[in-house]
Amino acid sequence: MADVHSKEVRSFNASKIKGSQTGLERATQNFLDEKGILYVSNDKSILGKPDIVLKTCPVIIDIRGCFWHCHKNCKDGEFIKPQSEIYISKIKSAVERDKRNERFWKKKGYKVIIIWGCDLEIRKKISQKRDQTFSKLIKKITKICDTCN
Repeated sequence: MADVHSKEVRSFNASKIKGSQTGLERATQNFLDEKGILYVSNDKSILGKPDIVLKTCPVIIDIRGCFWHCHKNCKDGEFIKPQSEIYISKIKSAVERDKRNERFWKKKGYKVIIIWGCDLEIRKKISQKRDQTFSKLIKKITKICDTCN
């Protein structure tokens, strides 16, 4: 089955997809702000410009959209149908980049916490799943920071 959009329309649509400061990132940043946790977003001084780097202890929070980062066992992480070679290539590239970045960050001494888009349910005003995800995030951060101090 052919693409329903022209090459120009598809290109325009793709150009509107943001790489940073996504809704997922903003939701997580708002939560960290509420908790008074200091962080830097998209730190250019660290390879891969991680989404969130805590200032108080070596923690990187990597926020991944399920589709673009191929979240396993997630309805949002499945490949599109019909499968487009362009999208498959981009998704595979993102997954490989995630693995490289994560290895690098860990070598540099960072603890890496991954948050998946489906766990934040940002389209819902109230989300028990999001609350649970943020509750787990705080517990992980506290545990890591307690061992560093």
